[in-house]
Amino acid sequence: MKDNLKQLLQTLRETSPLVHNITNYVVMNYTANALLAVGASPVMAHAVEEVEEMTSIAGALVVNIGTLSAPWVAGMKLAMRQAATLVKPTVLDPVGAGATSYRNQVLAELMEAAAPDLIRGNASEIMALAGLSVQTKGVDSTMSSLSSVEAARALSDRYGCVVSVSGAVDVIVDVDKMAYVANGHPIMTRVTGMGCAASALAGAFCAVEKNVFEAAIAAAATMGVCGELAASTLAASALDGQGRVLPGSFQMAFLDALASLTPEQLAEKANVRLDSKSA
Repeated sequence: MKDNLKQLLQTLRETSPLVHNITNYVVMNYTANALLAVGASPVMAHAVEEVEEMTSIAGALVVNIGTLSAPWVAGMKLAMRQAATLVKPTVLDPVGAGATSYRNQVLAELMEAAAPDLIRGNASEIMALAGLSVQTKGVDSTMSSLSSVEAARALSDRYGCVVSVSGAVDVIVDVDKMAYVANGHPIMTRVTGMGCAASALAGAFCAVEKNVFEAAIAAAATMGVCGELAASTLAASALDGQGRVLPGSFQMAFLDALASLTPEQLAEKANVRLDSKSA
C-alpha cells in the first residue's frame, strides 16, 4: 500500500486531472486552492446550461450538497447522469444529511439519478444516508467514524460503491474489504472546509486511479498526513496561550503542506491498516 500511495501522488502531480466540483459556496475558494495545491486542476460549475459539457471534459465529478437550491440540485442530477453515462467517477459528499427533510429528499433524488462511485462524509451523515435515526448538529458529526461501520457497509452493499467515513480514524469500506487511516490533527474539526477539501481530493485521486477503494485511501491519507505536517510546522506565534494550534494559521499551513508534500513523505507517514470486511 505504501508504494501505491507514492505512485498515486506522483501520477496525480504528473497528469494534473481536471476535477469538476458542484460544491457549496462557503468553501468553494478553499476547495479550489486545495486541489491546486495537491497538483490537480479545479473547475467549479453548477449551471444546468453547462454541467454536462463540463463533466464530459473532466476526469472526475465531485457533488457536495452543503448549500442547496433547486437550480443547483438540477445541475447536480444532470452532471451525475452524464458522469455515469461516460463512466467517469463521481464522489458524493452528503453534507448535513439527516439535518433537514429537504436534504434527505435531495440525496434520495441524487442517488436515484445515478449512484456515485464514492460516498465521503462524516459518521452522522453516513448513518443518516443509510436510513438510521441519528441526532445531527447542522453539518457537524455527533458520532465517531467507528460507530458508523455498519451503516457504511449497508451503503456500500446497496449502491455497489466505496464509502469513506472521516473521523479521528477514517474508515473506508468497499464490497469485500475495509481500511483504517489513522492520520490527522484535532484542529481539523475546527476549520471549515476540511471535509469538503477531502471530498475534492478524493475526486482528484479517483481521476487517476480506477480502483476507487485505493483512491479513497490515498485521499484520506493525504488529508491526514498534511494535517499533521501543517500542525507541526506552525511557529509559536500560531499557537494560543495554551500551546494549541490556531485555526486561521492552520488553514493556510495546510495548503502549504499539500503543495510541499512529497510522494515519499506520504508513503512514510501514512498510517493505513487494511482489513477484511468480515473480520
